[in-house]
Amino acid sequence: MGISNWLSDFTFSKKSIAPLVVFRILFGMMMLISTMRFIVKGWLQELYIEPTYFFTYYGFDWVRPFDIYGMYLLYGALILSAIFITIGLFYRVAISLFFFAFTYIELIDKTNYLNHYYFISLIAFILLFLPANRSCSVDQHLGFVKRKEFVPAWNINLIKFQIGLVYFFAGLSKLNYHWLFEAQPLSNWLKHQTDLPFIGELMQYDFTAYVFSWGGAIFDLMIPFILLNKRFRLVGYIFVILFHTLTSIMFPIGVFPFVMIVSTLMFFSSAFHEKLLFHLQKLFSWNKNKETKKPEVYRQKTNKIHVFFIGAYIMLQVLIPLRFLIYSGDLFWTEQGYRFSWRVMLIEKAGYAQFYVHDAASGNKKLINTSEYLKPQQEKMMVTQPDMILQFAHHIRDQYSDTIIVEKNGLNVHLESPKITAEIYVSLFNKGSKLFIDSTVNLSKINRGFAQKKWILKNEN
Repeated sequence: MGISNWLSDFTFSKKSIAPLVVFRILFGMMMLISTMRFIVKGWLQELYIEPTYFFTYYGFDWVRPFDIYGMYLLYGALILSAIFITIGLFYRVAISLFFFAFTYIELIDKTNYLNHYYFISLIAFILLFLPANRSCSVDQHLGFVKRKEFVPAWNINLIKFQIGLVYFFAGLSKLNYHWLFEAQPLSNWLKHQTDLPFIGELMQYDFTAYVFSWGGAIFDLMIPFILLNKRFRLVGYIFVILFHTLTSIMFPIGVFPFVMIVSTLMFFSSAFHEKLLFHLQKLFSWNKNKETKKPEVYRQKTNKIHVFFIGAYIMLQVLIPLRFLIYSGDLFWTEQGYRFSWRVMLIEKAGYAQFYVHDAASGNKKLINTSEYLKPQQEKMMVTQPDMILQFAHHIRDQYSDTIIVEKNGLNVHLESPKITAEIYVSLFNKGSKLFIDSTVNLSKINRGFAQKKWILKNEN
């Protein structure tokens, strides 16, 4: 098969709509459960209402949390939209509301960044453009939309691509010295899992950490291709269940394992999903054979606009995880290009920071108590991530600009444009603390952005 024929088959060949509909239902249910869980556990209050300062993403400084009523209203909108997505009622409005509300919340504070939150935003974005309500939905049952039996293949394959990309880049990122030849950070983490039933005793041995490290890398790299092969798909899915169940037991990584277990059902055949829909329709007495209206006829046609945007999306998703290549230095140390690259549980860093406000005239400096501005989790994340360090330094500068400080001797010092420095020590993989950034650099004069951060010191061994 030539490339052009393969591309045509990937994008516009006729595929059953059943996998897309099942995915819509499961996605809505997962989002409903996870959103309610977030509220019940008090994380909404803890992460978005109690903090007084938030680390925004560069270019999204306009994103701010609402007051307590606004945030609960926003999460209420998420719950309502998730329900409507699940049942397929006012689907286009519901998925649009979910995407924008969910993404807005994730942009409020990058302290809370998780790979699976990013994954959910991307999946919701894809679903914006797909007719996932054209079967087994309230919209279709009430006649708001006409039933479809078939859709262009890209409706199914783009979701498969996104899921497979998560696994593949997660595996690719594990092909590094720390993971493969030091079994880091697993060699440190597994020793705290000796209380696990049946396998707890094995966690104390270095050999176990190496088995998990190499096994994890092989699993992530191979599982997308195994799931694409119908001969080995069932065996592959069993491994998916075992792998994610084990990681959910051993590590506090939230709903991500269950999101991936459910999402990978997308790789199963159309016949499998059609059986699921058949039983679901029987459960709700929605028998499509009783409908008087014929389903919409599938017309295979090549849409150049669709091809362009699908290609652009795929290229963007491949390039974003690779952007770290444009930066020099140890990625795990500098973390430039680390986010949005599907690097899951690869790093163990801890740090300690002291920020200072300097008076240029007297040469005196004042130590800043970071706990007055940040919550413990924010402070923990900030001290090891340079872009957050710089952003916090700018916040301190803004707080002290054009202010008067009363010193111990009673003199008043007027600060017009204060100098901000930081003395930060960071430990990578528990190998001892080292000075992280140049403590003489005036951080208040450095612009935020995507440029190489030359004020990060090298990780000298």
